[in-house]
Amino acid sequence: MTAHYSALLIVVPLVVAFMVTIAGWIDKRWCFPLSAAALLATFLASVGVLAEVQQNGVVEYFMAGWEPPVGINLRVDHLNGIVLVAIAAVALLNLLGTRPIVEKTYADRLGAFYTLYILLVTGLLGITATGDAFNLYVLIEIAALTGYALIGMGPGRASLSSLNYLFMGTVGASLYLLGVGYLYLATGTLNMVDLAARLPEIYDSRLVLSAFILCLAGLCLKMGFFPLHAWLPNAYAHAPSPVSSLVAPLVTKVMIYVMVRVMLTVFTPVFAFERLQLGGSMVWLAVIAIVAGSFLALSTRRLKRMLTFIIVAEVGYMVGGFWLGNRAGISGAILHIVNDAAMTFCVFLAAAAIQQRNEGETIDDLQGLFAKMPVTMAVFVVGGLSIIGVPPTCGFFSKWYLISGGLAAGHYGFVAALLFSSLINLVLFFRIFEIAFFEPFTDHHGGHGHGGEGVHGVAIEEAPLQMLVVMVTAAVMLFALGLYAGDIVEGFVTHVIPAGIL
Repeated sequence: MTAHYSALLIVVPLVVAFMVTIAGWIDKRWCFPLSAAALLATFLASVGVLAEVQQNGVVEYFMAGWEPPVGINLRVDHLNGIVLVAIAAVALLNLLGTRPIVEKTYADRLGAFYTLYILLVTGLLGITATGDAFNLYVLIEIAALTGYALIGMGPGRASLSSLNYLFMGTVGASLYLLGVGYLYLATGTLNMVDLAARLPEIYDSRLVLSAFILCLAGLCLKMGFFPLHAWLPNAYAHAPSPVSSLVAPLVTKVMIYVMVRVMLTVFTPVFAFERLQLGGSMVWLAVIAIVAGSFLALSTRRLKRMLTFIIVAEVGYMVGGFWLGNRAGISGAILHIVNDAAMTFCVFLAAAAIQQRNEGETIDDLQGLFAKMPVTMAVFVVGGLSIIGVPPTCGFFSKWYLISGGLAAGHYGFVAALLFSSLINLVLFFRIFEIAFFEPFTDHHGGHGHGGEGVHGVAIEEAPLQMLVVMVTAAVMLFALGLYAGDIVEGFVTHVIPAGIL
C-alpha cells in the first residue's frame, strides 16, 4: 500500500468526486460523509508519502506502469512533500469547519458544491505531485475551472468576479502552456527531470529564453504577483466564505510552489540566477508588490478585501525571498508557503464565522465582537499576530529567514519592505482589535450600548461548535509550525536547495 500513496493522493478524491455527484442526485445526506472520508484518506496518504520521502528519499510513481519520457510520473521529494500535507490538511479542516455554512447556503446543490470542492483539491494535489510539465498545465486547468465555478456560486458580484478571474487565469495558463510547448520543441521531452538534464546544452537558445519568459509570466499572473493581481481581490473577497477559506490559503501558494519547482528543477538555478541574472529585478518587483499590497490593504474598510490585499503583499514576500538566490532567502520563501497557507486559513475561517453571525462586512461593523464572539476573535487575534510576525507564531520564523536572506544578499530594500509591511499589518489588525474590543456594541437597530452594557452586557453568539473546534485547531497549528520551524527547515527545506547556493 505504501508504494501507492502518491497515486492515492490523486485517485481517491477523483473517484469520490463522481460518487458525490451521484449521491447528490440520490440522497444529499451522503455528500458530506463521502467528501470528508476522501479528504481524510488524502491527508493520511500525504503524511504517509512524506514519511516515506523522509526515510528513503525521492518517491516516484509511474502512472499505468509507463516510465518517462513515454509515461507520466508523480514525483514527491522533500519540497512538495510538505506542500502536499499542507494542502490536504487545510482542505480537510476547511471542509469540516465550514459544513454548517455549506449545508445552510447550498442545501439544494450540495452534490455540485462538494464535487467541485473535491476536484479543486485534486487539481492542487496533482499540480504539486506531478513530475511532468504538460501534465502540470492540465492539472492547473482542473483546479482553475473548479475554482471559477465555486467562486461563481457566491452572491452579488461573485459571478462577475469569477468571470474576470477566468479571463485572467486563461491568459496565465496559456502563457505557461506556450512556454512548455517551446521547451518540448527544444528538447523533445516534457518530464521535468529530463528537461533539467537536456537544457544546459542549449542554454544559449532563444527558444529556451522565450520558454522561460513565457512560463514565468504565466505563473506570475496565476499567483497574483503585483501588478498582475487584478483578478485576486474581487475573486477572493466575493467568493462564498467556505470557498474563500479554501482558495485564499492554497491557490496562490501552490502557484508559488510551481514557480520554485520550475526554477529549481526545470531551468535550474544556473540558468535562472547566473545566466539571466534576473534576481535583482525580480526582488525589486517583489518590493513593489509588498509595499503596494500593504497600502491597498490599508485603504479598504472591508474585512475580507483587506485580507486579500494582505495576500498580494505575502506573494511578494515569497517571490522576493526566492529570487534573492541565497540559502536563507529560498528557505524563507519555501517555509512561508506552508506558514502563509496556515495563517491565511486561520484568518479567513474566522472571517467566515464572523460573516455568518454578524451583519455587515466592514471593519466598523465589528464593534463589540470580542464580547459577542470571544473564541472566534481569539483565533482571529492569533492569526493576525502570526501575519504581523510575532513570536512564537510561525509567521515570525519565515520572516526571520526572509530578512536574513535579504541582509545576506545586501538587498536592504527588500528588508525594509518586509519591516514596513509588518508595521502596516500591525496597524491593520490592531485597528480591528480596537474596534472589536473597545468600541461600544451596536445593535442592529442603530442603538449603542452604554457603560457596562456596551461590551459586557451583550449575549454571546458564537460560531457553531464544529466551526469553533476547527478554528482553534488552526490557531494551535500556527504555534506548532512556529515551534518546529527549525526542524521543518533542517528536515525538509535544506534538502531541496542545491549545494551550490550559499
